[in-house]
Amino acid sequence: MRFEFATATRIVFGLGALRELAPLAVELGARPMVVSGKSVERVAPLLSLLSARGLKPVPYVVTGEPTTDDVRQGVALARKNACDLVIGFGGGSPMDTAKAIAALLTNPGELLEYLEVIGQGKPLEVPSAPVIAIPTTAGTGAEVTRNAVLTSPEHGVKVSLRSPHMLPRLALVDPELTYSVPPAITASTGLDAFTQLVEPYVTPAASPLTDGLCLEGIRRAARALQRAYRDGGDTQAREDMAIASLFGGLALANAKLGAVHGFAGVLGGLFPAPHGAVCGRLLPEVTAVNIRALRKRDPNNRALARYEEIARLLLGASGAVAEDVIVWSAALCRDLAIPGLATYGITAADFPHIIAGASRASSMKGNPIALTEAELIEILERAW
Repeated sequence: MRFEFATATRIVFGLGALRELAPLAVELGARPMVVSGKSVERVAPLLSLLSARGLKPVPYVVTGEPTTDDVRQGVALARKNACDLVIGFGGGSPMDTAKAIAALLTNPGELLEYLEVIGQGKPLEVPSAPVIAIPTTAGTGAEVTRNAVLTSPEHGVKVSLRSPHMLPRLALVDPELTYSVPPAITASTGLDAFTQLVEPYVTPAASPLTDGLCLEGIRRAARALQRAYRDGGDTQAREDMAIASLFGGLALANAKLGAVHGFAGVLGGLFPAPHGAVCGRLLPEVTAVNIRALRKRDPNNRALARYEEIARLLLGASGAVAEDVIVWSAALCRDLAIPGLATYGITAADFPHIIAGASRASSMKGNPIALTEAELIEILERAW
């Protein structure tokens, strides 16, 4: 057995942790760029904390899923203002944008040179500018991952900028920041977190370290996601989901994902489909096809026993079987009002193009078993 584990240099977790930001930021830079979502009200306390410490933050707003243009513009603004620290505050979009900007601040050349699939895929050779990642949703785990997922409008795909140099210097996780997240976003981001605990647990690339994170994260998400959806002020549920999201990020950064994310990345690049909601809708269908394929073609694969372990956690029953994961996750999606893929304008005529892209996705390579084209079509049909 051989495995590695890498994460943010420092992780600070706890209620009210945001109040510790300013003294920690001073240690990393003098001129921070703050990358956030479009809500001025949400980021205002952070800017005030930095200003009170004598720092002069440069705000940069990302209004949607991050694009290659967002990164290029952010790099130009950061260089113009001599920024030496980048703070990502928000969901996965601001945090991924912050990591990408920080990487391009110190590495020469154009963004496309370093991107996977559509670019040259050159390695980032110089460590990024310091990044502080502060999640305000419980979902992506981007505060502890080594990549940034970006949409290229001209190519119509989502691709990754990826390097160990992109791991944040500080991940500051404060569950209080998630209290005001509305139910629909709580559901979508929470399903992303849950999927990012299930897929790294059943992938062949799992390790004893990621296993522990996945199992504890699944346990917390199973008891907390519906509660957080129904009552955003449920402090214990919000804390559980923040931990589940963090653990999912740690796991996926050090293991692999699977067919759910293989599809979700492509769908997000082609259609206005929320990533977490797509993951949630795909999860029971991918699980069903995976389990059937494993029983038929590879019955000794350890993933079957791992699906059973997940089922025991979800149901709290020692006699649970792998197929119970399908039933439980499908019921969860119904309870959280997750729609089918057709909602986003996807048609059966799009399936071949989607499958072609998903088959090339790095996440697909982490699936516990290689799926046939017919099985991939079946997943889309079931999730449609």
